[in-house]
Amino acid sequence: MPTAHLNHSHIHYAFDETAGADKPVLVLSNSLGTSMAMWEPQRPLFSHYRVLRYDTRGHGASSGEPGPYTMAQLGQDVIALMDHLGIAKAHFCGLSMGGMVGIHLAIHAADRFDKLVLANTNAHTASPQFWQARITILRSEGGIANIADGVMARFFSPEFTLLHPDTVARFKADMLATSLAGYTACCAAIRDMDFRASLPNIAHPVLVIVGNKDQAAPPEHGQFLANQVQSGAVLALDAAHISNVEAADAFSQAVQRFLG
Repeated sequence: MPTAHLNHSHIHYAFDETAGADKPVLVLSNSLGTSMAMWEPQRPLFSHYRVLRYDTRGHGASSGEPGPYTMAQLGQDVIALMDHLGIAKAHFCGLSMGGMVGIHLAIHAADRFDKLVLANTNAHTASPQFWQARITILRSEGGIANIADGVMARFFSPEFTLLHPDTVARFKADMLATSLAGYTACCAAIRDMDFRASLPNIAHPVLVIVGNKDQAAPPEHGQFLANQVQSGAVLALDAAHISNVEAADAFSQAVQRFLG
């Protein structure tokens, strides 16, 4: 898969155009501690859209320059990648941190996007102290391995973990392979995020997907987001935080229905 040198970083991406040149582009943005591989369950969407996946800087095979990063920086990477590929306009689907990037883009690059799916995400950080503490712990107490099991317990429900241990193991391996510098730099971007004042300016059609077992981004946070934008709707899935995996078919079908 190719890599583009953008904004002083190397961004690893995959652009699948097998659906045909007349199909719209769908950009998929990954969550903290994962890679573009998290979107494999959405392969059925690839026959309907030209799908652009990428590893957020500091994740997967993208480079992890020292931080802190900002949501603006992560959003600029998306625009630079679209420019690099000659994509004028696209739909956007992001989960967790990817959804936060989507909110930034809807506010600051509105003309580049049509519809947005914002899944298992928040419009502001209720506890910056939590994220600062996580950064401190990661740097001083054993790195990502020290928190990986706890994160997996929030990523997936106990029921899913029991039935699909191999999937959970793959996500844990992906997290452990994430650059410590990149992970903590993205934690800082989440720590400093607050889009609440700008949400009423978002005029795009927005589908907010929540998981009814999600502890990291509880359903009421998604409801708040949908209520604040001009044209928002909420869909609740029977899933924890990584709803596109735990409720893969329902997630993909909802995205396809919403985008058309």
